[in-house]
Amino acid sequence: MDRLSRRNVLMAGGTLGALGALGAAAPAQARAPWTWSPRGSVAGAGAGEDPRWVWDEEADPLVASLLDRGDVPKVNELLRTWTKNGQPLPAGLPADLRDFMEKARQLPSWADKGKLATAVEFNEKRGLYLGVLYGLASGMMSTVIPKEARAVYYSKGGADMKDRISKTAKLGYDIGSRNAYQPDGEMIVTCVKTRLVHAAVRHLLPQSPHWADVADEEIPISQRDMMVTWHSLPTTVMQKLTAWKVPIPAAESAAFLHSWQLGAHLLGIKNEYIPASWDEANSQAEQVLDPVLAPTPEGIKLADILLNLGSEVDGGIVSKHALGAFTRFILGDRIAEWLEIPRELIWDSLLKTAWGPFIAVREGLLPLPHAPKAYWTFDEFLRKAALLFLSEARPISIEIPQANRPS
Repeated sequence: MDRLSRRNVLMAGGTLGALGALGAAAPAQARAPWTWSPRGSVAGAGAGEDPRWVWDEEADPLVASLLDRGDVPKVNELLRTWTKNGQPLPAGLPADLRDFMEKARQLPSWADKGKLATAVEFNEKRGLYLGVLYGLASGMMSTVIPKEARAVYYSKGGADMKDRISKTAKLGYDIGSRNAYQPDGEMIVTCVKTRLVHAAVRHLLPQSPHWADVADEEIPISQRDMMVTWHSLPTTVMQKLTAWKVPIPAAESAAFLHSWQLGAHLLGIKNEYIPASWDEANSQAEQVLDPVLAPTPEGIKLADILLNLGSEVDGGIVSKHALGAFTRFILGDRIAEWLEIPRELIWDSLLKTAWGPFIAVREGLLPLPHAPKAYWTFDEFLRKAALLFLSEARPISIEIPQANRPS
């Protein structure tokens, strides 16, 4: 049975046979049983199926059909005009895609407007920390998540990492904006378009001989893979903020989590896999994220590209040496060594001695009148400057790919 036929078997539900076939050759940590209970999810219940064998049953066959029947160029052209959450879908979309998107763009019944308003307060105060952590904790951590690193490297996005990173950065920017989930915001649009991209990658990447030669899976971006990536974002960010002793009110902490729970839902992650609390998130991360971190040749190359691109922002004010030192400071020596990031005696020492006091001073000034808004204005300037650089001052358009990375 060829690779694409096996993919169809899996998608049709033959997961038990595939699990047995792959299990014998899989490393021990990959064979670890799924034990996280859906009772700890936002759904509060579920089948408890291992998300390693669950993908996106709605988006995957739809996008595969769009690719096979040649509709993607037209769809991409039309969707370039769809940029705001409350905006009607463009006329002329295929009927099956329109029906899917109308459903996919809806917030779930458990969305809480009050928590989203509180999340805005949190983002206003901690935008600088979030920008640093999204880039140098979450972004660099993605390069030591083997499945993610390989999927990025061998898909079309791997051929133009500046463009690929700009689209990832847009998601981080949109979720942190004041109107993220409001009609005039863009987070819902970004999530739905990203969901379509993921479905296309699941269809295309198994056709890449380069990916197939190194991958230990038949289909990329399972629900488990998506949760691994999700934990590299909000869970890792909150763990670092806690370690830095940033005083975050409980309501703001819960609101930040809620904004990311909604993001997970809109990206197509099943509610039964989305943690309902930080305790549940940390518990799940211990099972799905921590054990899989490891270096790969693809990840090392991607990390170097990320550090080089980051050092070009704002005309190179921040050097690759500083970004490498910050990565080591945030993610630790083990990951830095995996990524072949050299030690920087000056920067390493400076961060160890100065970062804590810097946070203390910044937090100490926060109660002053107008301080949150001043922080927000400064942080927003930095975030927009980074996006402008990555996008080369062009609109960032998340589009369905039609091919893998050229060989």
